[in-house]
Amino acid sequence: MKRIGLLTSGGDAPGMNAAIRAVVRTAIYYGMEVYGIERGYAGLIEDTMYEMQMRSVSDIVQRGGTKLRTARCLEMLTADGQKQAVSTLEKHGIEGLVVIGGDGSFRGAKCLTENYGIPTIGIPGTIDNDLEYTDYTLGFDTAVNTCLDIINKLRDTMTSHERISVVEVMGRHCGDIALYAGITSGAEIIVVPEIAYDMEDIVMRINRSRANGKRSNIIVIAEGVMGADAFVKQLQEVTTYSVRATTIGHIQRGGSPSMADRMLAAQFGNKAVRLLKDGIGNRVVGIRKNEIIDMDIIEAVSMKKKFNYELYETLQMISM
Repeated sequence: MKRIGLLTSGGDAPGMNAAIRAVVRTAIYYGMEVYGIERGYAGLIEDTMYEMQMRSVSDIVQRGGTKLRTARCLEMLTADGQKQAVSTLEKHGIEGLVVIGGDGSFRGAKCLTENYGIPTIGIPGTIDNDLEYTDYTLGFDTAVNTCLDIINKLRDTMTSHERISVVEVMGRHCGDIALYAGITSGAEIIVVPEIAYDMEDIVMRINRSRANGKRSNIIVIAEGVMGADAFVKQLQEVTTYSVRATTIGHIQRGGSPSMADRMLAAQFGNKAVRLLKDGIGNRVVGIRKNEIIDMDIIEAVSMKKKFNYELYETLQMISM
């Protein structure tokens, strides 16, 4: 394989630029040409791309966002959109495609693989950590650390005023950001989509912590449950404590990627190119038990995300 394409799709995630850098430089090392496709599948359909050189990816490893930009592309869900994408690849002589994104992005790659035989390799780039086949997705660690920093600051002011802070984090229908940020910040309570919450139990836990001498409480809620303001309204109907809502929002998507995400980006990008170089496509890369793995893209996108109930029980035990 002599020429490959590269795109980032869906929501941006810290570490995407580092992965772009790894893909481009690994490909050039092996004597391959790389075409960067701008704005994800939309750019592929509209034929917006350029050849990337070694210096094209200088000074981006530490930057959040994505140099290639990204967009959501509903047209890629249609047969006409897919045919146009394939036509663009054929026009430029692109023999394989690296797609950095989440579940929706992988489904687009899956269509190109299943319907048109285009060799694709998926790199899991999403802060949500909502892909079952890999232990961690690119951007998740940085997003959790961003939430952790904000929650630490909220704890200072909540303690000063003896208040409860309800902190809404992202994750769509996956509660992993709430779970990991809740445990590592010392939050007393987390509310996630995977487990039905009981407001009476939450009030009981707050009362117990106050009786044990705590002057503030942190409740981390995943956006897939409801917004922080709506949850505060419910909580204020059953308690007299002072409660404040904070929605962290898109801050979670930005910022310089952590060491963990930069390392994953380097390994994922390198693995993706080596697979294409060997004529292997229709795969996704990931990490399991600290080992970089690859598996069939069709199998990967069909796997249902499992919630880590053991970690949830850990929080219940140590958040008194």
